[in-house]
Amino acid sequence: MARKNSAAVLHGINDLRIEPVDIVEPNDNEVLLKMASVGICGSDVHYLVHGRIGDFVVDRPMIIGHESSGTVIQRGKNVKHLNVGDRVAIEPGVPCRTCEFCKSGHYNLCQEIQFCATPPVHGSLRKFYTHAADFCYKLPDHVSLEEGALLEPLSVGVHACKRAEVGIGSNLLILGSGPVGLVTLVAAKCMGAKKVAIADLMEYRLDLARKLKADVVYPIVNTNTEQENVDNISKLMECQPDITIDASGAESSIRLAIRITKAGGKVVLVGMGKPEMNIPLGDALVKELDIRGVFRYVNDYSDALDLVSTKNINLGTIVTHRYKFEETSQAFDTAKSTHSGAIKVIINLD
Repeated sequence: MARKNSAAVLHGINDLRIEPVDIVEPNDNEVLLKMASVGICGSDVHYLVHGRIGDFVVDRPMIIGHESSGTVIQRGKNVKHLNVGDRVAIEPGVPCRTCEFCKSGHYNLCQEIQFCATPPVHGSLRKFYTHAADFCYKLPDHVSLEEGALLEPLSVGVHACKRAEVGIGSNLLILGSGPVGLVTLVAAKCMGAKKVAIADLMEYRLDLARKLKADVVYPIVNTNTEQENVDNISKLMECQPDITIDASGAESSIRLAIRITKAGGKVVLVGMGKPEMNIPLGDALVKELDIRGVFRYVNDYSDALDLVSTKNINLGTIVTHRYKFEETSQAFDTAKSTHSGAIKVIINLD
């Protein structure tokens, strides 16, 4: 029986259509997957609403989606670690493997990386999708395909915690309790952080942070001064954080991160905001703060899968909405709405 493929194709701003597409036959080192679950990321919404992120512009039709999982239905002749029927999580960025960054273990910085749903590369929100086999991770029987799709944001949180050198005894502040902030919270807990505080403007997001066992939850009020936020959070934590991870990208949040972090500490930037900001670098200088960037993740998928497979964390907690593939437009409407209460929206294709 012939397979019929269809995909969610972004044609322009707020123009997302489900339409037929070809099935790409796998080469010797690839697998063909029957897709199962795809999460909607903030970047997907940004491409839908604005048509671009920085220099990445949607100037031709592009299949959306990169947080995904599926089942192997065909494999190339060189693929040894996967079999037909295996359920896998898909790491969406496939690097060149030969440049200086790839060879030194920093393949997330590869200039030739092919990353799903980053123009001009097509994404994975389609019925059937072909991907490099070495960037597919077999899921244990007790890990769901939905959890497999959520390994993508979790890997961001794991990478952020590694960059921050979170360990036993760390006092950590996370600014922003969207999906990445929340998975960073659970990753930090698993990595031994002594105290994890999280701050956000949205009370419904903080409610979920409480369920995920945040030690301190702080609702940011727009009328508060920067110093009031510094004082209030430090009082609730009973210390200044030695690590602050910004998961929002907002200028005010990055300013707060620098102001509040203990001298000699680390500020890790995960959220991508404006390319130029007014931030207190003088404070960072006199306090000898390390300011570190995070770009996606590298060598983190296996660790993220280990966290889930040992049941230290329940990724399903962050999923607030689930839709069928045929309801993709509705799913994106929910994801981009400021009134839907959405944190993580999942599209299930099975």
